[in-house]
Amino acid sequence: MPKLSGVIETALYVDDLDRAREFYEEVLGLTALTRDSRFLAFDVGGRSVLLLFHRGSTLETVRLPGGTIPPHHGNGPIHAAFSIEADELPAWEKRLGEHRVAVEGRTDWPRGGRSIYFRDPDRHLLELVTPGVWAIY
Repeated sequence: MPKLSGVIETALYVDDLDRAREFYEEVLGLTALTRDSRFLAFDVGGRSVLLLFHRGSTLETVRLPGGTIPPHHGNGPIHAAFSIEADELPAWEKRLGEHRVAVEGRTDWPRGGRSIYFRDPDRHLLELVTPGVWAIY
């Protein structure tokens, strides 16, 4: 059987691309890769891409010179987790506080990893995860 080797893209749906861009650049320090009127793509650690789609802009097939992208969409607050180094967790908590982003939850996992949870401006639940949360991380 062929094997999957990773998750390349994660998509969230937002009401205001400019507001979302500011949050993900200023608070999380992500670098934009590309943008158009319907989406914004960010580099996440040089290993994956976070796609932010303007809510409602992906309901029809997109035709590109090289092919098509079928419709997709998501409603409500979606969850995404970002990996961090364990020793950076205090700095992340400080940074979130400096940007007035409330930490809504904290978890110490049985394998030794830790998580903190907070919201983006569109109320998506974001998580910062240290090694030890999953058997593979």
